[in-house]
Amino acid sequence: MPDMLVKLYELPDDREDVARLAEQGITIRRVQPYEASVLRRFVTEHFSEVWADEAGRALSFSPISCFIATQEKKIIGFGCYDTTCRGFFGPTGVSEVCRGKGVGKALLLACLRAMWQVGYGYAVIGGAGPTKFYENGCGAVEIPGSQPGIYRDMLSRGT
Repeated sequence: MPDMLVKLYELPDDREDVARLAEQGITIRRVQPYEASVLRRFVTEHFSEVWADEAGRALSFSPISCFIATQEKKIIGFGCYDTTCRGFFGPTGVSEVCRGKGVGKALLLACLRAMWQVGYGYAVIGGAGPTKFYENGCGAVEIPGSQPGIYRDMLSRGT
């Protein structure tokens, strides 16, 4: 999966999309430190332990570099930045039953906007899986020669 580059100074306006989500009872906000175990459990159950490790790292920053989508007091999605590398967006994910509602795009743009606000001009989406999603959602472009990127020498999770 290639890395992708995003111009943070040209992000789309998503206020109407966020308002539509709010009408469905979906909130996009930063996760709080006292929600660390709930976040870790959600990410591990729906995605992977590796992503849970990265999301946990986001809690060590001030401001916290992880946003969550909630509905009925439960996490339905998350998005992080600055976890494995500074200036990188990800990991991110939305529970399978909540996909297709615009939650992923709202989390993506919340994170990218936060990166812009702290002074980044560009963001890298590391190991971008759904490249069309990122192209359409924030104008990301593939970085030539970026495979396998920073994840080339990951430790085995086996015993």
